[in-house]
Amino acid sequence: MMRRALVIGIDDYENAPLNGCVADASVIGDLLARHGDGSPNFNVRKLLSSEQKVTAQVMDDQIKELFENPADTVVLFFAGHGIVDEKTNAGFIVSQDATRPHWGADLSHILTLANEAHPKIRSIVIILDSCKSGYAGEVPALRGTFSAIGPGVTILTACSREGFAEEADGHGVFTGIMIEGLGGGCSDVLGRITPASLYAYIDQTLGEWEARPMYKANVQTFITLRQVTPKVPAEVIRLLPIYFPDQTHHFALDPSFEPNRDNVPEAIMAIPPNPENTRIFADLQLCNRHGLVNPVGALHMYYAAINSQSCRLTALGAHYRKLAILGRI
Repeated sequence: MMRRALVIGIDDYENAPLNGCVADASVIGDLLARHGDGSPNFNVRKLLSSEQKVTAQVMDDQIKELFENPADTVVLFFAGHGIVDEKTNAGFIVSQDATRPHWGADLSHILTLANEAHPKIRSIVIILDSCKSGYAGEVPALRGTFSAIGPGVTILTACSREGFAEEADGHGVFTGIMIEGLGGGCSDVLGRITPASLYAYIDQTLGEWEARPMYKANVQTFITLRQVTPKVPAEVIRLLPIYFPDQTHHFALDPSFEPNRDNVPEAIMAIPPNPENTRIFADLQLCNRHGLVNPVGALHMYYAAINSQSCRLTALGAHYRKLAILGRI
């Protein structure tokens, strides 16, 4: 599976230097290069102002090359200045040699390259941590702009067309949260991180007074940007249809499921743990911790067991049970 990523970070602007873009781009590149277990993920190329002068020509050449050849997924990440030229109604990610009207890489041109790359490139993800980045996905028109995102293209930006990307403690606020998300903060139960889950994580983390991220997509299927350790192993999820023959089933528990005999009622001390039941109970407790299973009539799984009550699937648990039945896990 061919996966490429171009990450660009520019701090060294002559008149308006930034502090955290190079570091942020470097970390993003490292995260995309490997899955959580260290296995290869994206083939990453970095353009960092700490290592070379990132001119408009360099950016244009590298972006064209990113979209040139077939691939399953490509990612373009940029951290630096962004601008919308109000005279020409054009948006740019700004290069180090920016001069009006040649500010850097034209966002409309990037969108055109991305749109034209389909279907030789199945999925394209553009992530921009820059001011005015919400312009991405828009096309200049006689009156304002309109959105024209092609098939398979996803755009995630730090702010709206009118917004300003923020820095804090020497790092981009948007990218800092994204780094947490790619590290596993926004993974699903199976450890999959998608552009949509990344957006939701950033949106939920940012306060009401901070710049709001933008998410635009024209996709039929979500892609996995990175895989981290599953919260619940796939082999446990595949057991859900066995533990729960139908999605409304109540799984009966009793004290033999609970291996701990410390501080249990006297009557239960005489009931020995059953090794097979305790193994099953460990699976059910793990599912409970991650929102797939809830105890019935008790606050905790422990009390459901020692009081001979039961547990059942949550709506999320029923969803993963169905995926297991369909053979998708």
